[in-house]
Amino acid sequence: MGRHFGDLAKVRHIITYSLSPFEQRAFPHYFSKGIPNLWRRFRDQVFKVAPPFVLMYITYSWGMQTHANTKKKDPSLYENDQ
Repeated sequence: MGRHFGDLAKVRHIITYSLSPFEQRAFPHYFSKGIPNLWRRFRDQVFKVAPPFVLMYITYSWGMQTHANTKKKDPSLYENDQ
């Protein structure tokens, strides 16, 4: 009754290559090339990403402080209450 999942189509003229997992190196050149590349990429992008985050943090903290100040009651309004 119909085709099974692995036999849905016949693919021709496609060659695939693979390497055994036992022949691969998990972290080749990790310390000699990986970490300097990470530092270079960080250094190149930090001035594009950090200013909007700093600006939004300053805006958020200013808004929260202003909100907290407007929620306070003025003590001079209640001096004569007994």
